[in-house]
Amino acid sequence: MLTTLSIRDIVLIDRLDLAMEPGLSALTGETGAGKSILLDALGLALGARADSGLVRQGSNQASVTAEFSPGDSPELRLVLDELGVPAEETLRLRRVLSADGRSRAFVNDVPAGVASLRRLAEMLVEVHGQFDQQSLLDAGAHRRLLDAFAGHQPLLDGVVQAHAAQIAARGALKEARQAVAKARADEEYLRQGVAELGELQPEPDEEAGLAEERAAMSQRGRLLEAVQGALAEIEGDRGAETRIAAAARLIERQSDRAGDRFEPAIAALDRALAELREAGAVLETSRREFADGGRSLEAIEDRIHALRAASRKYGVPASALPELARDFARRLELLADGTAALARAEAESAAADAGYRAAAETLGQSRRDAAARLDLAVAAELPPLKLERARFVTDVDTAPESDWGPEGTERVSFTVATNVGSAPGPLGRIASGGELSRFMLALKVVLAAADPVGTLVFDEVDSGIGGAVASAVGERLARLADSVQVMVVTHSPQVAALADCHWQVRKDDREGQTTTRIAPLDPAARREEIARMLSGSAVTDAARAAADSLMQPATGDRPAKRSR
Repeated sequence: MLTTLSIRDIVLIDRLDLAMEPGLSALTGETGAGKSILLDALGLALGARADSGLVRQGSNQASVTAEFSPGDSPELRLVLDELGVPAEETLRLRRVLSADGRSRAFVNDVPAGVASLRRLAEMLVEVHGQFDQQSLLDAGAHRRLLDAFAGHQPLLDGVVQAHAAQIAARGALKEARQAVAKARADEEYLRQGVAELGELQPEPDEEAGLAEERAAMSQRGRLLEAVQGALAEIEGDRGAETRIAAAARLIERQSDRAGDRFEPAIAALDRALAELREAGAVLETSRREFADGGRSLEAIEDRIHALRAASRKYGVPASALPELARDFARRLELLADGTAALARAEAESAAADAGYRAAAETLGQSRRDAAARLDLAVAAELPPLKLERARFVTDVDTAPESDWGPEGTERVSFTVATNVGSAPGPLGRIASGGELSRFMLALKVVLAAADPVGTLVFDEVDSGIGGAVASAVGERLARLADSVQVMVVTHSPQVAALADCHWQVRKDDREGQTTTRIAPLDPAARREEIARMLSGSAVTDAARAAADSLMQPATGDRPAKRSR
């Protein structure tokens, strides 16, 4: 709800602070008094286009602050969080306009873009007449309003859940199809790879081992010659072993004559013989290994060539060939499993599609039923508003399947026909200015509980009408004000008489300057203003009596103030 409107230096308004009330507030005054200036100022705070002509002559800048009591609105809080604006009990939208046409915007005193003002204002205020902030003219909002009117939230929740399940099932089906298609496309390649690698039987790090073996084989001849030469020097008739043994025997024969003198030499010769025999055994083992040779160098070369050819063919290092063989085998197994998984995914996707269609059809049928009820409710409001020849039609059409989503399968649009026999068309194109305002009023009365906007402003909704029609407009504004805050700029005494709060807009000429003043009216002053609206500039006793008659519902049958 709008709680305060503060205006500084806007056209003829030098300083104005309005404390707004709940219920129905009426602004009246003579033509040219400045009522439109008030709405221009409000529009500036709501993000309307800035015009340097709004700055009061002689002032450097103008400013407007609109304060709201937004209540606990999750949607509003979400927007404030996105803007980095701290949430407070009061929400302030402020606009400062310089004489050079530049403007600045603030939300709760935090600098913000004008687009941010508009975004917040759309959730707080709807102005019918001056500004393009009418959600009822936005076809994108019609489905939401119809659903709110019909209380469709449980059905909507079901469609949202069914749509989420459908999306998940379709995603799983797509993945299953891709997996099977890839496996089938690669099946021949996989089978060939399994056969070739199965025959090759690669082992981990085999290529490196073969390379080392090949390097050793290139030295085998020289190594064998060296081993054989060493054995010849150790063994044989003139080998080291024979000669050391002979030396040991010569010393041993004379040991008795030498006493203990030769014992160390004999022990050393025995150790030397033992070491020589051990060295000979090692060399003999090496000789036999080099002589046998294991695989030939040609066999090793062929194996390395085969491993490297497979590496190039399959695009992996030779060391990865064993793991590749296992991967090929696993993928072939998955081909059979994938076919079964695909069948399951297809069945689950079909079930999810059917679930979504069923939930959407239930919602769609309820929308069509609700549309008929809405049309009847609006039709009942039109004749008293001098729109008895008009027809209001809520079109509920099935959208192309590409447009189906979590909100169902229908497109909803509000259309009107103002003449008998004419086809219904969009509200903003078919209805004239006065008709459009009254259509908006009728719709607002019917959809009061469905539209979350807390403040409605009607600019001369009673233009061009009078008498019973004006009374009907006033009664509907009053009914609407039971649900939301309503402010109306009016020339109709019938409308003004039903207001909870009455403001008079007038011009004052002081010291050669003209200013616009807005003041609340007490009961006596209000009686005079309504009498003036009835009779013109010369207020007569008859006009006062008529004013008393009009005001009677506001002070008698209908409470003057409605609690909020």
